[in-house]
This record gives sequence, structure tokens and C-alpha cells, in this order.
Amino acid sequence: MKVFKVGENRLSVDLLSEIISNKINLSISSEAKKRIKNSNNYLKNKIKSSSDPIYGINTGFGSLYDKKISKDDLGKLQNNLVMSHACGLGDEVPCEIVKLILLLKIQSLSYGNSGVNLKTIERLVDLYNNDILPVIYEQGSLGASGDLAPLAHMSLALLGLGDVDVLDTYKIDNYKRISSSKILKKMGWSPLKLGPKEGLALLNGTQFMSAFGVWTLVKAKKLSYLADLIAAVSLDAFDCRIDPFDNLIHKLRPHKGQIKTANNVREILKGSNILKRKNKHVQDPYSFRCIPQVHGASKDVISHVESVFNTEINSVTDNPNIFENKDRIISGGNFHGQILAMSMDYLAIALSELGSISERRTYKLISGERGLPPFLVASPGLNSGMMITQYTAASIVSQNKQLCTPSSVDSIVSSNGQEDHVSMGANSATKLFRVVNNLEKILAIELLNASQAISFREEKSSDFIQSFIESYRGDVSIIEKDRVLNSDIEKTISFINNISVSQELI
Repeated sequence: MKVFKVGENRLSVDLLSEIISNKINLSISSEAKKRIKNSNNYLKNKIKSSSDPIYGINTGFGSLYDKKISKDDLGKLQNNLVMSHACGLGDEVPCEIVKLILLLKIQSLSYGNSGVNLKTIERLVDLYNNDILPVIYEQGSLGASGDLAPLAHMSLALLGLGDVDVLDTYKIDNYKRISSSKILKKMGWSPLKLGPKEGLALLNGTQFMSAFGVWTLVKAKKLSYLADLIAAVSLDAFDCRIDPFDNLIHKLRPHKGQIKTANNVREILKGSNILKRKNKHVQDPYSFRCIPQVHGASKDVISHVESVFNTEINSVTDNPNIFENKDRIISGGNFHGQILAMSMDYLAIALSELGSISERRTYKLISGERGLPPFLVASPGLNSGMMITQYTAASIVSQNKQLCTPSSVDSIVSSNGQEDHVSMGANSATKLFRVVNNLEKILAIELLNASQAISFREEKSSDFIQSFIESYRGDVSIIEKDRVLNSDIEKTISFINNISVSQELI
């Protein structure tokens, strides 16, 4: 089985996607093991040789930083931290994102600046490789001091506390719930006894925010291309001009995303017989004509946010940080999620806009213009056809607009004023998760309408589009008369979700 050695190479959003989708196991590289052991030994020696207060190691946490802890209680301090901070509520984090949280926590601890025992990190690897995924909740993190509550729930499994979801090998991609104590016993593992700093190293960090961001970026990159593809179907279905996609225009305003979008649409529509006929319309509505400018802007945001996350997932974000070569332990604020919160707010806006312009194209397709029947059904009146699909898209677009209220501008004081400015990045992350899933639904509704509309054209579209629609027709047939459309939309969402898009196209 292929194995990814943590600590040997830098991570990227694309590499994480490959590791997760191909179910690649993890191991700790020999170089990372050396760093981890050196850091842990340094910390142990420092505690033995000095009675000076070191935050979170021999002191309390947050506003309790001035409470000195005896050397006999340093391990208990860390266990208490994990238990007391497991205050998460709300929806459960999807299992695929929990796997990312584990992977990113392992990566962050592998740099040897956290002072943890190698055995602790190896247990996280065991959980990951065996698909033993702690139950984590979406609510509870302020996005500063790290994702404390979610990561506490992640860490409970190490202590034999809380519940986990375990991959059921008899049902592919299905998980069954079991207590951590039972699965540890079944695997022959003893609950860990945390040493100095270990609970803090596990709970401090941005891995909850980062995992949601990475998962969304992977999906967003794919949907960005599919938005171009589905828009191209709508363009031909609505009898639009190709002129606005001419490269001469985009050289005059050479934003990368704009150029990429125009190129995508031209390539998808190449050879279309619908485009070859003489067009009666001098100009098209903005939702068609300005696809390169709108889709392109979203592409540029995706690219920017990806660069932020590529830095974050290769960073150390717990506190304090240990530098044994400098003989220093420094308490700082790398756990603060402001850069992620702002980036995810920005990305939510970009993805919401892809949905907003998509809904406008759906609206035009059902309007009864340009030779298309009202609501895209052969006998309108007796049949309402696609009328209410646009209502559904509009309601989801409206929800996305509401979800785009930025979390990063909010802050509520915590820990008796010691933690007086927080990022609210976890809320930004979970909002973004909803926005990208909503976008998929909106695009599915456009595809349902665009594929229906193009069936009324006598001429053929491009070979690319004809092949794409033929594949789609294997899941969703042409709508001849009214039927329950919920199932058609759900099938279209599934069709989009199952499309594989190569990195070269994204």
C-alpha cells in the first residue's frame, strides 16, 4: 500500500486531495521522528532543571496563566485540559473532514516545535490509517487559542473517552459509531497518559478551520470549472454570441481567471453548429456576456485563498513553541485564525457569486425568449415545467448571500479578558462549507434547465457538449411533461458530484 511520509515533503491542497481520495496511509518520516524526540527530550530536561513558570506546561491556561502547577500534576493538567475543553455542540463534522483534521494535526506536530511524545503522534497516525475518526462537533471554536473545543473532541479518543466513527468494511464509505474505550480495547491499544504540554499541543492549532478550508477549496476548484462548462451549455441553449469570449478582448484586461474562463468556454463550444448560424441578437444579457469577468474573478479568489492555505497547512500553530537549538520556549499567537477567517469569508463571497450568476442564467432560460417555450416544457399551461426550479435556485442564492456576512469582523472577549480578540474563523469555515454545497445545488439546477433548453434547438452543439449531455441523460431524461422534479435535481447533484475533473482543466 502506498504511504505518505509526514515530514518529508510539503503539503499542498492538491496533494491533500490526492492523499484523501486515494486512501493513502501515513507514516512519520525518520527525520520528523528525530525532530519530535529532540523537542520532547528538551522539554523534559527543561522542566527538571528549572522551576520558572512556562505557560501551559507548569501553569494554568488562559487567564489562569498565573496559577503554578506542581511537577507531580503536569500530566493530570493536560488530561484535565482535554476533558474540560470538550464542549462542542451542533452538527457533527463530516468524516472526510475529520480525516483532514487528523492529518493536519499530525503534520503540524511533526516539525518538532511542540514538545510532544512521538507515541502521541503515532497514535494519531493509527487513528487516521485505521479510519477511526473521533466524533467532532461544528460549534465551539472561536478561531483563536486554536480550535480548542473541536480539537479537544479529537483528542478524547487518545484517552479512551468520547465516541468515534469506525469504517465499516462491509459497507463502503459507511461508518458505525462506537465508544473510544471499546475501539482501543479491540485494537489492543492502551489509553494514552499525556505528558507535559501534550494536551495544549493537541488543542492549540488551526486544524479545524484549515480542514474545512482545504475541503472547500478542493470542491471549489472543481465547481469553478463545472460552472464554465454548464454556463457553456446555457450559452448555446440561449442562442448567445461567442464574441464576448474572444481572446482579443481579454488581452486588454488580462486577469488570469478571466482569461482562463474565456479559454475554457471557447474550448468547450468549439465546433458548435448553433454558434455557426447567423445570430439575430446583437448583444446578450450580462449573465451570459460577462461570464469571463464574473467566473474569472471567483477563480482569482480561489487561487489567492489556496495560496494562503498552502502556507497554513505547512505551519506550526500550537503554543508555546519550542526551539531547543536556541534553548528557548516562546509563547506567541500562531493559533490565531485571522488570516484563515478573512480568506474563507472572501472565498464564500466568490463562490456565492458563481451561484448568483448561475441562477440568472436559469431565469433567462425559462423566460420563453429566443425561441424557447415558457418554462422549457412542450405544452406550457397544462404543464408548469421548470418554473419552480428557478424558485428553488433563487432561495438557495438568497441563503448564500446571508451566509456571506463576514465572520472575521466579529470578536467576543473570552477567558476573563486574556483572550480579548478572536477571529471567529471556525464560524467562517462552517459557513463556507454550506456555501460551497449550496453552489453545487444551484449549478445542478442550471444544468437541468440548460440541458432541457438545448433539446429544443434543431442544430447540434459542440461534440464536447453533446457528449456531456449524453452522459447526463443516462441519469436524467428529458422532461416531456410535469413530474416530481426533486428527484431530477438530486440526481443532477449526484451527477455533478461524481464528475472527475483533471487538474489541467481546473
